[in-house]
Amino acid sequence: MSQREAFLPASASTRIIIDQYGDASVLHRHDAVLPPPAPGEIRVRHTAIGVNYVDVYHRSGLYPLPALPAVPGVEAAGVVEALGVGVDGLQVGQRIAYAGLPAGSYASARNLPAERAIPLPGDVADDAVASLLLRGITAHMLLAYVRPLKAGDTLLVHAAAGGLGLVLVQWAKRLGARVIGTVGSPAKAQLALAHGLDHAILYREEDFVAAVMGLTDGQGVDYAIDGIGGKTLLDTLGCVRPYGMVASVGQVAGDPGPLDLSLLGPARSVALSRPGVFRFMTDPARYREGAQATLRHLQAGLRPMIGDVLPLDQAAEAHRRLEAGETLGALLLRP
Repeated sequence: MSQREAFLPASASTRIIIDQYGDASVLHRHDAVLPPPAPGEIRVRHTAIGVNYVDVYHRSGLYPLPALPAVPGVEAAGVVEALGVGVDGLQVGQRIAYAGLPAGSYASARNLPAERAIPLPGDVADDAVASLLLRGITAHMLLAYVRPLKAGDTLLVHAAAGGLGLVLVQWAKRLGARVIGTVGSPAKAQLALAHGLDHAILYREEDFVAAVMGLTDGQGVDYAIDGIGGKTLLDTLGCVRPYGMVASVGQVAGDPGPLDLSLLGPARSVALSRPGVFRFMTDPARYREGAQATLRHLQAGLRPMIGDVLPLDQAAEAHRRLEAGETLGALLLRP
């Protein structure tokens, strides 16, 4: 029997689980024993866990998980603790990160399909990659696949001071775009501007559609990325130039409901995309491409903004802050 096929012991894990869908109060701690990793799996001991708004959707049941009880969370960094049979290219003690499904990162340790593991270079910190790997892959999808962004394009980013917003702003600036962003407060405007945003619109104080049209000499932007949904998505359609595009990537403010095609054209002649990063990552090659693009941007100066780090036991508090819009940048959980 080879060393890899030798008996692997079980391992303790502290997890945050949900037994039913609901508000943040359904998140609770559960201590469990992890079985040895199955063939093709690794066991990873987490050092930093990313918190994303999709975790709220999973917890609430808007995007149901395969079965309950379940451990939410779709992003983390850590150290490989054990290898299942048939795993090549990874070593015990190696630093890795991952993003995407299956959910389960709200845990001190978990078993994970080895193909999801992204080895980390020495100059990329665990906290940095755990705070934005999923967002980086999302940015790669949006700016290289959904509508390739070119130097000289004008991009509108809603919630420009949020976790995804700050990544999009920096990524788009590196591609040579002009970036306009909406923010909810002067402090958030200052943060986004410090990360490269060209123009900040305080949407609570001014009509963002009028502001965008004023900043573009009445032409509209080439591309708009909206993670808010609701009325914001409908209004955003009026910010885009003819033959431009809106990408809808979230619905924090709710589902706008069925859309009348006349809102897109022919008068406006704009395109609407509803891309999903989890669908994007079902292709292993695209997943690794997006992850490697994120690591390259980090090595080239992409600045992670970590607003706060909370103990794993305070996952419910992290969700409350996220839903209340009280966060600047990304939130992490520490096992």
